[in-house]
Amino acid sequence: MSHTPTRDEALDLFKAYNKSDSLYRHGLAVEAVMKHFANKYNEDEEKWGIIGLVHDLDYEMFPDEHCVKTEAILKEADWPEEYIRAVISHGWEICTDVQPVETMEKVLYACDELTGLVTTAVLVRPDKSIHTLSVKSVKKRWKDKRFAAKVDRGIISKGADMLGMEIPELIEETIKGMQNVAVELGLDGIKE
Repeated sequence: MSHTPTRDEALDLFKAYNKSDSLYRHGLAVEAVMKHFANKYNEDEEKWGIIGLVHDLDYEMFPDEHCVKTEAILKEADWPEEYIRAVISHGWEICTDVQPVETMEKVLYACDELTGLVTTAVLVRPDKSIHTLSVKSVKKRWKDKRFAAKVDRGIISKGADMLGMEIPELIEETIKGMQNVAVELGLDGIKE
């Protein structure tokens, strides 16, 4: 019988496999966006957040086994199958064949790459603040394929389609979610 992990357990597990500050901030960003969407859909914020936090659990130590190693780690830690499936579904058609089916899985799939684009869009702003970032600004950056070149816009588009959302709405909701942890992400603006 699996047990429901707490956020503290999830964070401890994440930190056991990851030392990179940027990967930690990415986990926090995706966690915040997942919680934001859980709230929007009247779902379990804690659960959605935990899944967002650990989604790249294995990426630093096992990049060539991304998602596969996470599945093994989470099974070993006795996590619920629903959590494991959600986490590995974000690698659909990249490193797993687990297709996002549940709304929670679709949100993770759609927002994972997008948080990277939003973060980069904030960091090139003079004020370095996510609180002043507009959807229009991100859309402009979206069109420039050299900007945040590693961000797979095709995955974001596919995720938006799965959710039945337009890209601008997905961007707006992602920004709102990330604004909740702006300080932790270092995206709360330049301090004088």
